[in-house]
Amino acid sequence: MRVALNGWFWNRPDTGSGQYLRRLVTTLAGVAPRLQITLVVPEGWEVEPPGESVSVERVALRGRGHLAKVRFEQSSFPQAVARARADIAHVPYWGGPLRSPAPIIVTVHDLIPLLLPAYRGGLAARLYTSLVAASARGAAAVITDSEASQADILAHLGLPAERVFAIPLAAGEQYHPRSTELVNTAVRGRYSLPERYVLYLGGYDIRKNVQTLLKAYTYVRDALGDDVPLVLAGRLPEKESPRFIDVAGLVEAMNLRDTVRAIGWVDEGDAPALYRMASCFVFPSRYEGFGLPLLEAMSCGTPVVAADAASLPEVVGGAGFLVPPDDARQMAGAILATLNQPEMAQELREKGLERAAEFSWTRTAIRTLGVYEKVAPHALD
Repeated sequence: MRVALNGWFWNRPDTGSGQYLRRLVTTLAGVAPRLQITLVVPEGWEVEPPGESVSVERVALRGRGHLAKVRFEQSSFPQAVARARADIAHVPYWGGPLRSPAPIIVTVHDLIPLLLPAYRGGLAARLYTSLVAASARGAAAVITDSEASQADILAHLGLPAERVFAIPLAAGEQYHPRSTELVNTAVRGRYSLPERYVLYLGGYDIRKNVQTLLKAYTYVRDALGDDVPLVLAGRLPEKESPRFIDVAGLVEAMNLRDTVRAIGWVDEGDAPALYRMASCFVFPSRYEGFGLPLLEAMSCGTPVVAADAASLPEVVGGAGFLVPPDDARQMAGAILATLNQPEMAQELREKGLERAAEFSWTRTAIRTLGVYEKVAPHALD
């Protein structure tokens, strides 16, 4: 079977789409070496094929910025699919072409631009959402990351259930509970981390709900003082906007300046140690297609507290605290329980590791291969 994959995000491993693409292609090359994969990328991009069964086709970009991306998706990629004589064209993000010489499979990680008004953008962004929504409706199959996202796709794109497949993601192999004092000391020093801390790692747009976490931490501070600060990891927005909160302003208004530490952007290689050393990881997001940071934290043996919203309960299962996203008091109570009750914290560590072990990229790749076989059974050896 020959599969052409849109590789637009290959050189963006700092994004969820980039991580998904890299891990999927690498794992498929390992579990299905007879699968011939053509990775289609823009000219000039450095791509090292992750296996002998993976080839790279580079195509020239036309135009600049977002227009170049749309032309790549709608014209250059389908043309490359034809040249590769592919049996399937897989677009691993929500950006499929309207027409393709091979059946299209598109991975729709979430429906944020459709479901959340603040994320719809201007006219150009809305037109693009309409374009990719139309392409998804015409796809032979749609893959998504969770049952919650699957339900959203069925409800808002109007696709038949037999064409939409929920295939969960997994944490990378670097996320594990084993650590060395040398690595911990280096990471602790690099980010000026205290001995004990509660961690948030992620974005600061409004759906991430960091404002409720900050409110919850006022109750944690009242109970513990400044002994266990909240560490906010990730690049803060430069200014407040309809989509991004003013973190510094909220910290000041809530009198948390001595209790909250913003450490900025974190190198991907440092994230596992950051998780492992945390007393607790909190992810209060109101909407996620999957919620990979929770799985990464649990894989590192860190107790988790998450919002009981969208796909997050599917990730956590019974291995962590799930609280209403608007209830700052309950969120604070869950954080305090992990900090003040060592036996409970240890139980959550063990349950989290067991839960995380249920997810793997091998399972994700095998189930994705199953979708390929459903769409193009004639191409099987």
